[in-house]
Amino acid sequence: MNMDIATVNALPYEDFVDILGNVVEKCPIITAAVWSGRPFLSLAVLEAAISEFIDALPESGKEGILRCHPDLAGRDLQSGSLTRESHEEQAGSGMGALNSGEASRMARLNQEYKERFGFPFVICARMHDKENILRQLSARCQNERAVERARGIEEVKKICHLRLQSLVLTDNKL
Repeated sequence: MNMDIATVNALPYEDFVDILGNVVEKCPIITAAVWSGRPFLSLAVLEAAISEFIDALPESGKEGILRCHPDLAGRDLQSGSLTRESHEEQAGSGMGALNSGEASRMARLNQEYKERFGFPFVICARMHDKENILRQLSARCQNERAVERARGIEEVKKICHLRLQSLVLTDNKL
């Protein structure tokens, strides 16, 4: 679905949240909150409103956003319970095609990461392949909590950017 920004601005609240509610994984409250900021002059302005909302959250709220993300190549992928967007993103990066050694390493690193930080590893899978994701996960397990929380939120914003681009035409303005 590629709507122009005028169409997005004209959406009733319920439709706006239904259509854009997963641009931040399982966080339709963010889309619901920015709806009242319409009209958005462009996709970039809509994206900025979402980023500003996230940035204004306390650290616990940011961690809550991170906790809404599934483990990469985790049980949600195996059971088919990922959101449509996450499924496409993980499949595109090769997370669904890990060999047994890679799957074991991914599970171990995901667990280590969650135990260390209290939230799952988040990376914009569409921008990486499985080898790079495994390298990043291993390296990021060494970070400090505050650094990793900030890094995770930056990855959430990259995911949001790509998801918005798949829904809203980018080169039109009001």
